[in-house]
Amino acid sequence: MPVVTLYFNRITKLLGSKVSREKITSTLPFLGLDIEDETSDYINVEYSPNRPDFSTDYGIVSSLQGLLGIKLGAPKLGIKKGNHVIKADASVAKVRPYIVAIEALNGKIDDETIRQIITMQEDLHNGIGRKRKKVSVGIHDLGKIKFPLVYKTVERTHRFIPLNSQDSMTISEILDKTETGLAYAHLLKENKKVPVIVDSAENTISFPPIINSNLTEVTTASRNLLIEVTATDKNAAEDALAVMAYTMQNAGFQLSSIRVSGPRNSTPILASRNMLLDPVLVKNTLGLDMPTSMVVKSLRKSRLDATVKSKKILCLVPRYRTDIFGPIDLVEEIALGYGIQNLEPTIPQAKSAGQKNKVTVSLEAIRSTMIGLGYSEVMNFGLAGKHTLYDLAKRDSSGMISVSDAKSQEHQILRDALLPGLIDVLSKNIHETYPQRIFEMGTAFYRGDPVGEEIHLACASAHNDVNYTEIKSILQSLLKSGFDITSTTKISNDPLFVQGRTADILIDDKKIGIVGELAPEALDNFKLRIPVAGFELNLTDLI
Repeated sequence: MPVVTLYFNRITKLLGSKVSREKITSTLPFLGLDIEDETSDYINVEYSPNRPDFSTDYGIVSSLQGLLGIKLGAPKLGIKKGNHVIKADASVAKVRPYIVAIEALNGKIDDETIRQIITMQEDLHNGIGRKRKKVSVGIHDLGKIKFPLVYKTVERTHRFIPLNSQDSMTISEILDKTETGLAYAHLLKENKKVPVIVDSAENTISFPPIINSNLTEVTTASRNLLIEVTATDKNAAEDALAVMAYTMQNAGFQLSSIRVSGPRNSTPILASRNMLLDPVLVKNTLGLDMPTSMVVKSLRKSRLDATVKSKKILCLVPRYRTDIFGPIDLVEEIALGYGIQNLEPTIPQAKSAGQKNKVTVSLEAIRSTMIGLGYSEVMNFGLAGKHTLYDLAKRDSSGMISVSDAKSQEHQILRDALLPGLIDVLSKNIHETYPQRIFEMGTAFYRGDPVGEEIHLACASAHNDVNYTEIKSILQSLLKSGFDITSTTKISNDPLFVQGRTADILIDDKKIGIVGELAPEALDNFKLRIPVAGFELNLTDLI
């Protein structure tokens, strides 16, 4: 999860009201922010990738103001009509067809503001932008630009001085020799011509989605900024621009529109959305019989606007809230505004408490057995990232099941195995003492019509003396204790494991899993410096 640093002196100043440090730290978790680290000067918090506005303290302060009652309702985006124009040439249609932009004027920038804006830029690249494939954001010193701008394509021999360089380079050289070029060259590999933004003096402003020009670098001396977004999807471009626009306004800038003309392009629309909410859904979901006035107040504390209309609630959702898709999301905002800490749990009235089904009983027995064998349980998401699930684990991704409209690169694939997630947990806990022994039971998915589900168990043991014999004994103990069955193993090959120390797990000659020692290359990929052995079982047939 991404992390943002909040300095208490900045937070207090931005809130515009005297709020104690203790009140700030106690309120942050109710915004869905996890406190990772705290010192006398600052606090590090983790935020969900579906809230890119939380990548800076400006966005977090805006939401804090709502929960603390300092400012209620949706922030109003004030954009004056500007005189500048960007012309989109027809040649960009097949490469990166859309561009939107806005001016942020009369602001003051210090080093921390620059750091936070750049952090937000990269967060947008990785989230809404899908690693810049869908959207890329450029931030420029407006004082160095001569309008009108032209968004067009050029040959790869085109030259300019890229950001953080003093030497002119061709497009090909930038893609082949610079760190950013090497990282994102694949986005343009099929295009003979590439997109650039040039001004009326023929100065190159940007080479999206790769790098900006050194000419327009933003410094503490910059007062007026150009924010441009290029994309393969216009709606996503406007989403990213809206997040930037609200942030820059919160940072004290005045906003001015930029007209965009050309095939498939138009001036961006950043208007709020209307959404209708039935109070019955609120009651049924939260178990609270709230008057509509309290529902409206709770929404306003979550920085949304709401009015009562024909026994329904009409909500106004600012454009930067890209995480709100439907009424159930509004119910979550009501819970936050009402105060999760104010919700009182109750036991539902029923004639019978019921009983656990056989699957649950079996899983609890397996869990108890693993704990008795000295393993600690962990829980990962059913959604994973391709990088962790396949690339680092050296696994074949041909059967990968992707989800549509994922909000994060870390949560875009339905996992078909649990063991890579366990290895990832070990890689994030190298600072803890060894041995480390962990397991997980959960759902894995496989291709089908519809997609199928299985219950898997995976375990991993990490310490200097771990080996195949140890992990196989754990496997056999589990199967004997949990199911009173004895398995056999058959030597096999798997890129995740060491050749010759890997075996398929068989019951009645049917493969139900794999066991072995992790391959050195896989350990290196996960940045682990200690041996690891593990196994993964398909429990569905066994239970």
